[in-house]
Amino acid sequence: MTETLLTPEDGKPLPLLGILGLSKPEGFDWDKIRAIQFERFSHIGFMRVIANVLGIILVAQIHYLAVPMALLASWVVGSLLAIIGNALVTRARQRKGGRNNFEISSGAAKGIAAGGVISGLSWSVPILLFSQYGTVDQHSATWTIIAALMVGSSMILSTMPLGAVLFAMIVGVASTFSFILTNQFVMASAAICLMFILIAACLETARDYLSYRLSVHGLNEKSEVVSLLLREFEESGADWLWQIDPSRRVSHVSPRFAYALGRTVDEVEGHSLLELIAGTSWETGKFHSSLHDLAEKLKRRESFSNLMVRVHIGEKIRWWELSASPKLDDNGVFLGFRGVGSDVTEQRESAEKIAHMARYDTLTGLPNRLHITEATDKAMRDSEKWRQRSAFLMIDLDRFKTVNDTLGHLVGDRLLAQVSQRLNALMTKNEMCGRLGGDEFAVLIKEVPDTSYIQNLSQKIIEALSGPYEVDQHTVFVGASIGSAIAPRDGRTVEMLVRNADLALYRSKDEGGNKHHGYEPKLHMHAEERRIMEIALRKALANDEFTLNFQPIVRAEREEICGFEVLLRWHNPELGHVSPAKFIPLAEDARLIVPIGRWVLENACKEAMNWPVDTKLSVNVSAGQLSDPNFMTILIEALSSSGLPPQRLDIEVTESIFLHEGTMAIDVLDKILSLGVGLSLDDFGTGYSSLGYLRKTRFTNIKIDRSFVQGAARDVPESLAIVRAVVALADSLGMSTTAEGVEDEAEARRLTDLGCKKIQGYYYGRPMPADEASQLFTLQQRKSA
Repeated sequence: MTETLLTPEDGKPLPLLGILGLSKPEGFDWDKIRAIQFERFSHIGFMRVIANVLGIILVAQIHYLAVPMALLASWVVGSLLAIIGNALVTRARQRKGGRNNFEISSGAAKGIAAGGVISGLSWSVPILLFSQYGTVDQHSATWTIIAALMVGSSMILSTMPLGAVLFAMIVGVASTFSFILTNQFVMASAAICLMFILIAACLETARDYLSYRLSVHGLNEKSEVVSLLLREFEESGADWLWQIDPSRRVSHVSPRFAYALGRTVDEVEGHSLLELIAGTSWETGKFHSSLHDLAEKLKRRESFSNLMVRVHIGEKIRWWELSASPKLDDNGVFLGFRGVGSDVTEQRESAEKIAHMARYDTLTGLPNRLHITEATDKAMRDSEKWRQRSAFLMIDLDRFKTVNDTLGHLVGDRLLAQVSQRLNALMTKNEMCGRLGGDEFAVLIKEVPDTSYIQNLSQKIIEALSGPYEVDQHTVFVGASIGSAIAPRDGRTVEMLVRNADLALYRSKDEGGNKHHGYEPKLHMHAEERRIMEIALRKALANDEFTLNFQPIVRAEREEICGFEVLLRWHNPELGHVSPAKFIPLAEDARLIVPIGRWVLENACKEAMNWPVDTKLSVNVSAGQLSDPNFMTILIEALSSSGLPPQRLDIEVTESIFLHEGTMAIDVLDKILSLGVGLSLDDFGTGYSSLGYLRKTRFTNIKIDRSFVQGAARDVPESLAIVRAVVALADSLGMSTTAEGVEDEAEARRLTDLGCKKIQGYYYGRPMPADEASQLFTLQQRKSA
């Protein structure tokens, strides 16, 4: 990891052991610090040599006659050689690193310290040995020279303090010991005090010098960075520098700033900044609010950053982002402003577009769920503040899925666009409509005078949306179901209000659609009951709570059982017997119908194997099961595992599968027929286009709805006509007919006379368990006998 070169501004003093080179505490780049020390040391090397040579000459002159010549000459030669050698080594290191070298190894630092030790030992010789030959005055003169060298060394070598400290310690100790030997105790005390003073002064000088150099080094680095940034900034085409004087007139105009204004430098220099960017509003005085903000900042002499300002450049409106701070001289006199600016028009337009996309639906242009939610929250807060009411309407299109499946999603999208136009045309300032997603829309009523207002608006919406649409040469019809909730009565939060409107919408759709219902507390109870039932239904298969009942289907002429329709029953320990009218739609919504349908199909086929070989099984299949991609696999496995021949199985479907699944249902039904399985169209005549379905799919049986059966039994002309027509149509297409819901002998006889081949209803038997169904065959055999 790279160490950080700290400066005195960090508030952390340089450690002495680090300065001496005895350790490398963390937080500092010690190689760079050593380089700074050595740089100074190398510059004063010549002065050090001169000082030592002069000292040697003076000491030699003082002791020329007193000290033996051999000893004196040896000391002089040795000292000179040491000084010259140390100087040559230092010079060689300087040449090796180059003049601009700012790094030095730890070995070089130790070599300089060793030079200080050698120099100290060299100067200890005259103070210790020469004193034995000379007089006290000569001894004092020698110590004076050495003391001067100690002082000079502490100053000269302070950049590399370890060498100076070692030199002072060696010479100081030697001087003290020499004065003690000659009984000069006062001088000995002075020598030891001088040694400590010089060591302390050397260390403090070294620390101050390094702190100063580090500060300069840091400032130089910052200055270089600032210069680079300014150079890069000036070279960039995105931003510019600007400057104004105390009168708010532009000064020192940069070419890029003039280009941003669409003028030359001469046309900008000395002109008012506000006048240059205000455009025609400068004459009228009707400034944009952003210009007022800028003028107020300049008036108060406040620094500002990223201030968005709308400016006029020629005939165009642009957006600038400005930052600036006031300039003051050394005496605190205001000199104007200096700052930077950039043209952010494209970025602002992109941001506005993104913000619009985040709050508006891209397909219809209406407010989306987020926008509607925010508006509803504001309306509810206003309602609470002013003690009034607001309302939320949930709108769901009826039969929209049929349009998507039959005509394609592109037509569906264009239909949604037309729906949004009709819906928006009904809105006043008191309402706001939006698209929540898919075919769900919403209307916010900001102020509700009375409940009839909601009812009237809902009726207008239903009528407007139910009219015919012309989409790509197709005439399309859809309806609208609406649920409403009033705030604060039906909810004091947006989430609660929307949820309750949704509950009311479910009630409208459950009743056939194209209706409006307001929220009622019992709807919440119904939703809670539905939630509890769904939880129980999810565990019903695993807990073996389902059973199968079978209702007989008889041949009309001979009144013989020819088959059974299987019916699912559910008994829950807590809920008791639950009606299929309740749990079957719930299973569809909860996506449980596929596993439940698999269970019914498998167990019913196994039970049918206990019946006579000519008895057929009818199983109801929902749209949710047919839409399952694995349905054919499930059907084949049920037949295979039970051994039931395909010809003995009839699949019953209602006309609703064509509304929900479109062409997909037709493909699945064709595959079912290809297996040899029969197809029955249940509740025939109650849908939208039954004849078209008969043309598209080869059904084997048509089941006439109970409503027509009862009408025909009572000789209602319309019912009679419909039953006769259905029977005639089935005969011509080679299909069989089954009359549903026959409850007495008169109805049975009447439907037989009308030509129905099969009859099903309470008259011949209610839905019964499997064992009771099997007993019917025994009773039938006895009657035949």
